Amino acid sequence: MKSTTLILAFFIVLGINSCKKSDNQIVTDAGDISSAEEIQVFPPSHPLNKDITNDPVDPNSTAILNNIGFERGLFADFGSGTWEGAPIGIPYVVVGADQALITINYGEYGDESDPGPFPIPLNAPIEGNGEGDAHVLCVDVAYVMLYELYDSEVNNGAWTATSGAKFDLNAIEYRPDGWTSADAAGLPIFPCLVRYPEVEKGEIDHAIRFTLARGLIYEGYIRPANHLVSGTTNSNQLPFGGRLRLRTDFDISGFSATNQVILTALKKYGLILADVGSSMFISGAPHDAWDNDDLKELDDVKVADFEVIEMGAILTK
Repeated sequence: MKSTTLILAFFIVLGINSCKKSDNQIVTDAGDISSAEEIQVFPPSHPLNKDITNDPVDPNSTAILNNIGFERGLFADFGSGTWEGAPIGIPYVVVGADQALITINYGEYGDESDPGPFPIPLNAPIEGNGEGDAHVLCVDVAYVMLYELYDSEVNNGAWTATSGAKFDLNAIEYRPDGWTSADAAGLPIFPCLVRYPEVEKGEIDHAIRFTLARGLIYEGYIRPANHLVSGTTNSNQLPFGGRLRLRTDFDISGFSATNQVILTALKKYGLILADVGSSMFISGAPHDAWDNDDLKELDDVKVADFEVIEMGAILTK
């Protein structure tokens, strides 16, 4: 049974000082979760931060979108409060230089995981309070690193996880071909979440993570993804790493200011397919300030309002 006794709310404060944004600066103290917005999360030229406004449309865009379902709407898989006792979304913790290193014991995908120890506190929040994917995300603002675990729990003063990965947020580099991460596509999760502190600042400057049902996913991947799941090779399916862009002519003026920030990002950076799940669910972090009723208005944005960005060669192993 997964441990729930060490789960805290996603507002975990491990320090009192904020950090200043810099590509390489070492910061000694972490603040609350908003501190993660004060560091550069991957260089601006990283594919996840690339402006795709003018990228060409894939020749098979219409068929792929039709396969997903033109009338299917977006669903914000994050919010305020709880669902079935757990915060809504994928939480994360921010740490500083004083965080101790903790042993990581891996299971099935240990051979595709980065060895620990990681500076993930034992009281870090676990997605779903340990149910479901049980992701654990940790942003180290002192050394500008990201640590992520999948299917996680605390056992005897250490973390146990099915898989895990670390990412240098100052670098443009990929995991080995065919390796998973804490995400099925081998991507980092945190940099692709919708996070309230960045929305509050008025801009999301990265691609946003989304999921599709397994039967809609091509058995392959394109960079920056580097892992696949078994499926089919139907040309009307999207591979991991595939990007959807909200059409430039889609009118967002009738949406709330919060949703306009999200939709503007979908026009500039798009959605990136990262995992198997409910179709057109976009991922974010929980926060008490989200208005759940307002987020439901994103359902008015349909698959037909998107374009598939040209994919090029799809890797299949």
